[in-house]
Amino acid sequence: MRPVLTFCMIFAAQVALAQEAADTVAPEAATGGEATPLSAEAVAAVTAKAAGQPVVAENWMVAAANPLAVEAGAEILRAGGSAADAMVAVQVVLGLVEPQSSGLGGGAFLVWYDAESGELTTLDGRETAPLAATPRLFQDENGEPRQFFDAVVGGRSVGTPGTPALLEEAHRRWGRTPWPDLFDKGIALAEDGFAVSPRLAGLIEGDADRLSRFPATAAYFLPGGTALAEGDLLKNPEYAATLRTLAEEGAAGFYGGPIAADIVRTVRNAEGNPGVLSGVDLALYQVKERAPVCAEYRAYDVCGMGPPSSGALNVGQILGMLNNHDLAALGAENPEAWRLIGDASRLAFADRGRYMADSDFVPMPTAGLVDPGYLASRAELLGTDAALAEVAPGNPEFDHASNWADDVSIELPSTSHISIVDGQGNVLSMTTTIENGFGSRLMTNGFLLNNELTDFSFKTHSDGVPIANRLEPGKRPRSSMSPTIVMQDGKPVLAIGSPGGSRIIGYVAKSIIAWADWGMDVQQALALPHLVNRFGTYDVEEGTSAADLEEALTGLGFEVNQRDLTSGLHAIEIGDTLRGGADPRREGIALGE
Repeated sequence: MRPVLTFCMIFAAQVALAQEAADTVAPEAATGGEATPLSAEAVAAVTAKAAGQPVVAENWMVAAANPLAVEAGAEILRAGGSAADAMVAVQVVLGLVEPQSSGLGGGAFLVWYDAESGELTTLDGRETAPLAATPRLFQDENGEPRQFFDAVVGGRSVGTPGTPALLEEAHRRWGRTPWPDLFDKGIALAEDGFAVSPRLAGLIEGDADRLSRFPATAAYFLPGGTALAEGDLLKNPEYAATLRTLAEEGAAGFYGGPIAADIVRTVRNAEGNPGVLSGVDLALYQVKERAPVCAEYRAYDVCGMGPPSSGALNVGQILGMLNNHDLAALGAENPEAWRLIGDASRLAFADRGRYMADSDFVPMPTAGLVDPGYLASRAELLGTDAALAEVAPGNPEFDHASNWADDVSIELPSTSHISIVDGQGNVLSMTTTIENGFGSRLMTNGFLLNNELTDFSFKTHSDGVPIANRLEPGKRPRSSMSPTIVMQDGKPVLAIGSPGGSRIIGYVAKSIIAWADWGMDVQQALALPHLVNRFGTYDVEEGTSAADLEEALTGLGFEVNQRDLTSGLHAIEIGDTLRGGADPRREGIALGE
């Protein structure tokens, strides 16, 4: 029998070790509570992360946001399963132990490298707007945008979930393990219980007022009116029943029958803020295969998810604009390097706000936005010795003449990321979400429902000009999720992604630069303090060496804001061996053999 430690013991050890590591933010510590067993390998992975060391393996690896979910995927890989199989097992456990971030009631984007064919495939499991939704869904009777959380909490914000369909589609294409077997770990944990992690406990306490609004949600997260505490043993028999239905009936058991009826009833009967989702919306939902978006950077092709995600486009734009700058010579502590990175990001975000949305509904200059010639012209704007006084969208080559207004949508930092390499050499990078922490705060059948529709612009026009990311029936809201596979000479060398709202783009771009230019191993790259500039203000990670750059960045003309920047990066470097990293700001680990 493998030795075990409790979550609490592990996180106490992790914090103690992390305090010795430079420039990292330690995850939340835990004290007391029920035991959740972890294997000796998982304990070693936690210890390696806290010490700033990557996990090294020969055959397979999985990195995700919770040790219990990582172990579920490891069991599948150890038995010869594929990365797609392991992803299903990881996701169903994440939906139980990290319900605030992702789950069956949400959506996801998946990037897949197939070892046999050498091809990259991207699957879009993003939520869709109900057919009964109107462009004015988030406006008041005077046509003014609603306050954000007035729209989020309740049924109005719920889009048609895509995650269950994506799990099934990935398994249909690339699975090796029998579908029902992928749910065993999730069912067992839901029935037997698991220890509430420090992060989940803290987030429940911080959101108690909103979680208390709906009876089913309150009963689960605030039993007896008291927020769950770290270490509490939490069982979810309704979730176990849902997983059994999925195991036996596939995604059809989610998109039809009693579960679908309960979802619709929950959304439409949400007191104070009912929604318009219908059984027809669920029955019509489809995962879509999209063309991957790739951009050149140094010797690499950085590839990911295209529209309706802005992730691969913006990460590719940032890196493409920096291609002719010697960031390696500047180094990670040089303000000039961060001036270039910050203003490249601002230029990319200007394009994002103007052009990027669901390309099934609006024409998009997708190829033009990452064309090397266009990015070279945008990079000329970086040839200054100070921060750009202002930025504006560029004029990429466009197959359709269109005039869009700049978007004003909000995207908050929940979500989760999974990176997996299997024993056959297949590589998976998937970012998964219910949008805001705890989504719409509506719960049914043991899982939370998303608030993804609030990723649309609440306004439809600006000064009479339409906004590309406006809400329309059946449309998928723009996302910043950036699941990425970096290729070199036609082979994958890095799988990476993160949660973090629209800051995801900066987190992923920075980590790729740290790995590719600054010689950092994958764990060092993820732990490197964050500096992110989207709209002009430079967010720097407080309590780290990034804050030491405030004076220099201010001198360059930037407005600087020190704040928490709680990414959740998970990455695997692929070479002669596999080297995995997990963000020290969260509870995840990398595990492999």
